[in-house]
Amino acid sequence: MEGKPLVSVLMTAYNREKYIAEAIESVLSSSYKNFELIIVDDCSTDRTVSIARSYEVMDSRVKVFRNEKNLTQFGNRNKSASYATGEYLKFVDSDDIIYPYTLQMMVDGMQQFPDAALGFCLTDGHVKKPFPYLIEPYESYKEHFSTGGLLFVGPSGLIIKRSMFEEVNGFEEFGMPSDNHLTLKIAAKYPVIAFPKDLFWWRVHDGQVFMQNKKNHYNILNNYNYCVDIISNYSPLEKKENSRLLKIYNKIFWKHIINLALKKTQPLLAMKIISQRLKKNK
Repeated sequence: MEGKPLVSVLMTAYNREKYIAEAIESVLSSSYKNFELIIVDDCSTDRTVSIARSYEVMDSRVKVFRNEKNLTQFGNRNKSASYATGEYLKFVDSDDIIYPYTLQMMVDGMQQFPDAALGFCLTDGHVKKPFPYLIEPYESYKEHFSTGGLLFVGPSGLIIKRSMFEEVNGFEEFGMPSDNHLTLKIAAKYPVIAFPKDLFWWRVHDGQVFMQNKKNHYNILNNYNYCVDIISNYSPLEKKENSRLLKIYNKIFWKHIINLALKKTQPLLAMKIISQRLKKNK
């Protein structure tokens, strides 16, 4: 398809037989046709792979891979990106769907603003102008940390230049907020594009990783660690602002730890989390 950049749509899966067909069909129904759909199964024990392979037979753009060992969520996202050949990476989770116009709108936006490293669906924060619009690093960080979440969006709400994803070495392991860490890591150096929030449908169900990890108390430590890493090593904000933010996140960490320790069954867990933080900071 001459003149149209190739988009690598990345779909990672683990035991998604209930949902993966709908996710695949949403991609295949895209009005934008120049894509490859890379599906990487992380050792599912159900019919996920056989369902995915049935689409691989029907459409040459679909490529199915199966890991030899379980890489967990973000390890598998990095693995899927390693198979990509497109100019852009577009994550679509195997229990979500995108709309027929999603890829076209996102590619058009990235082409309109060639300096941007990624585009994101604005799920939080104030809409300042008609979509899509460009946000410079200082501005995006200032708004994110002052309003509580400009850049908070899951992978299904992102489109990323593959060269930028590779430049920052993909996802790092910070537990559940590893996706937020990646987005902020890229936004610290390059402009980003805001798109409307309704470019994907995020399915909520008991089997999704987000719901399973929502009550994981180690997210207290994961959230603290990723914020400290981003602010200390990447932030384009002024030094005094970064220092202020570090103090805020330190207070938030201890507030959560105290609340956890006050629960009858959780004092030992609170001590384990403190121990892990001290070990990491050595």
